[in-house]
Amino acid sequence: MAEESKLTEKLEEKETETKFTEEEMNKIKDVQRSYYEVQQTIGQIGFTRLRLEQQLDELDKVEEETRQKLSDTQQSEIEFNDTVSKKYGHGSLNPETGVFTLNKVE
Repeated sequence: MAEESKLTEKLEEKETETKFTEEEMNKIKDVQRSYYEVQQTIGQIGFTRLRLEQQLDELDKVEEETRQKLSDTQQSEIEFNDTVSKKYGHGSLNPETGVFTLNKVE
């Protein structure tokens, strides 16, 4: 009887099993392939975004260094002008000839 019971179970299992058609299997493969492509693209986007963020960080660093250099240059100019004004008085310099002309005092 145990043998008969196992045969009955096997027959009932067979009745609940269905094999997909080739077309259905191809559709499943297409869906899987599409998911894989989406995952790949999302990964590429994330990697590209990371590289762009690194480039932006580097640009921010260069920009800050350049702003500091501008500030240092402006301070240097002010100090030079003060030194020259104390030495020569107030006037103007022709940068092409190097001739300094005092302002007329009226």
